Amino acid sequence: MAQKTYGYARVSSKEQNLDRQLDALAEFGLDKGQIFSDKACAKDFNRPQWKRLMRRLQPDDVLVVKSIDRLGRNYDEIIDEWRRITKERGAHVVVLDMPLLDTRERPDNVTGTFIADIVLQLLSYVAQIERENIRQRQAEGIAAAKARGVRFGRPVEKRPGCYKATKASYLGGHITRGEAATRMGVSPNTFDKWLREDESASKDH
Repeated sequence: MAQKTYGYARVSSKEQNLDRQLDALAEFGLDKGQIFSDKACAKDFNRPQWKRLMRRLQPDDVLVVKSIDRLGRNYDEIIDEWRRITKERGAHVVVLDMPLLDTRERPDNVTGTFIADIVLQLLSYVAQIERENIRQRQAEGIAAAKARGVRFGRPVEKRPGCYKATKASYLGGHITRGEAATRMGVSPNTFDKWLREDESASKDH
């Protein structure tokens, strides 16, 4: 079976434009019939044209993308797709923005797949380090904010002025739990929480 070459372009919202990617694929030598494109929502990443392309891609075929992030939303996803294409399907990948990411055989007989895998693993490592650095900076920022007295989490619901009287009526058996909560404009669970807090505070004293 003759080797076929396909292009793939993707943007993450319907408002974004595919022209820059399509121009690069056309410059590579692909015509419209060889190019698949998606405008995929980043939330669910539903890519119908990508799925259609994967059904068509055969061993030794070539998939061309303008940049590596067209394959996925993050490096974990990118590496999964890369392995699925190059290892499971036996097809090739060419990334136009990064010539080292080209798994085709090269004129100097150096295996393109070997070099591309090393580069991709390096990129993945750098991305992982950056994610860890971001988490560390976030943790340090939260710690510093807490030290300054900044409070995180859901805001504490302030008890209404009628709380004490309503609580007394409830404990005295004059109203139900639901009626007490309704009277104060809160949920029964919130009322229960306040009662538990009061009980805990009284034990501490």
